[in-house]
Amino acid sequence: MSEEETREGARQEDDAARQIPQIVDTGSVVTSGNGCTIHCLTVIGQIEGHYILPSQNKTTKYEHVIPQLVAIEEDPAIDGLLMLLNTVGGDVEAGLAIAELVAGMKKPAVSLVLGGGHSIGVPLAVAAKRSFIAPSASMTIHPVRMSGLMLGVPQTLEYFQRMQDRITQFVTQNSRISAGRFYELSMNTQELVMDVGTVLEGAAAVKEGLIDSLGTLSDALDCLYDMIREEKNKQEDPERRKP
Repeated sequence: MSEEETREGARQEDDAARQIPQIVDTGSVVTSGNGCTIHCLTVIGQIEGHYILPSQNKTTKYEHVIPQLVAIEEDPAIDGLLMLLNTVGGDVEAGLAIAELVAGMKKPAVSLVLGGGHSIGVPLAVAAKRSFIAPSASMTIHPVRMSGLMLGVPQTLEYFQRMQDRITQFVTQNSRISAGRFYELSMNTQELVMDVGTVLEGAAAVKEGLIDSLGTLSDALDCLYDMIREEKNKQEDPERRKP
């Protein structure tokens, strides 16, 4: 074995050793394939925001995710982001903050909904430049609420409505669904027992224009690799960077 091969083997072992605690602590990993280096970020369970959830809850902590997204955008060694979602929702403002960061990234980003992308998981799914959903996955669209109680204070209702408008605007700006249709699905009273909203399974989410495509992990990765190669070609060819 040559000295160069020995160094490369040692580097790969070091990378693997670093990734083990990274996966355990933050649910993310950096991997290389097809000449590209991608950061895989998982958003699972409940999105934890300003309040700490009970220890038995599976959570994604936004104070972990936000610096990771900044690092991904700024690290020249990372070519793109793959975001895997299986979330029931959670803190609305924390989820929307993460979604805004993903939407504002210059690097290629692809999302894949597995299992579920419910509630505030909807803006997270559409935040990527290209979104996929597994055929068996589903997404729940419903209005913003707190603890399921009917609130009778006008100021509180007004605050919730304005928050709902922010979510609707973000979703419609980052997908093909219209604001009217998104509101209609949110306020549906015919589907959920004792609640309002709509559950969209994979094919229905694509048909409504909420998600770009049905797909699997390999579909999402192939799309991300294509986007990365296209971005690299633009950087190498000045003519292609012109508007």
